Amino acid sequence: MSSPQRTRIPLPASGIDLRVSIGSIHLKNPIIAASGTFGYGIEFAEIVDLNRLGGIVVKGLSAQPMAGAPPPRMIETPRGMINAIGLQNIGVRAFVAEKLPQLRKFDTAIIANVFGHTTEEYLEVIRVLEDTDGVAAYELNISCPNVERGGAEFGTNPALAAELVSAARKASKGPLWVKLSPTVGFIGVMAKIAETEGADAVVIANTYPSLCLDAHTKKSRLGSTTGGLSGAGIKPITVRLVHEAGRVIKLPIIGLGGIESPSDVAEYMVAGASAVQVGTAHFVDPRASERLVGGLEEWCRDENLIEINGIRGSLKA
Repeated sequence: MSSPQRTRIPLPASGIDLRVSIGSIHLKNPIIAASGTFGYGIEFAEIVDLNRLGGIVVKGLSAQPMAGAPPPRMIETPRGMINAIGLQNIGVRAFVAEKLPQLRKFDTAIIANVFGHTTEEYLEVIRVLEDTDGVAAYELNISCPNVERGGAEFGTNPALAAELVSAARKASKGPLWVKLSPTVGFIGVMAKIAETEGADAVVIANTYPSLCLDAHTKKSRLGSTTGGLSGAGIKPITVRLVHEAGRVIKLPIIGLGGIESPSDVAEYMVAGASAVQVGTAHFVDPRASERLVGGLEEWCRDENLIEINGIRGSLKA
């Protein structure tokens, strides 16, 4: 594992300083493409200037390839969508052989989203990635059921979360981000566990468990019954979670949920986030992340702001 982002990035020609740091990782701007909404990154290379982005979190990687959930997998909701993709992916070894060599050509931080159904499965993915170059950090998706503990979700069980993050920290030489479940009223506890067990940052938050029914057929509109809610409708809730977590931890926070405009990015940073991830917006506009970089520069000019970091954690309560 290597991290070319450790060298401080020069100020862009625009004169607007969008540079941010997530621990030891320096990003040219706070815009990161979120896992599961941007493929492996390569698929977007012909329509998006990947070099403009602060980072890319690739599609979740498991120890073995996964076929995912039965269709239908996605459904639109008011101000958002519900997905039940089922973490379909090619597996970490195919990613290292087929996708990562192409991603190394781009000047942007590549973050590997890691998941499993047992602690050992998570660690196997990390071990494979540790033996290669080109990954700047790991994003630990702890919103998965632990099949060895009766299906209890890592992300909502403090003991399981602590055990997993601790094991991942020991297995990884590089930066470790923990992607938290959006457990309202509980986020501070889980964020503190991630910090205590050695995480370098937390990502807040994953999608919200949801159910969308067809009242006529009395069946779910999704093939796997429940799914994850994302999109603009969840932003106010998740901004609150970022603020709550920031009051109890010192780790950098990456905000995720409903970001569509430069002012959305700014809201998350005012609440305490160091950077953001853009997800569902890519389904409306594949170039959403790239457009947000330029839009954020314009927003800073309009606000007479030279350095974006100046607004981080500036909420007036």
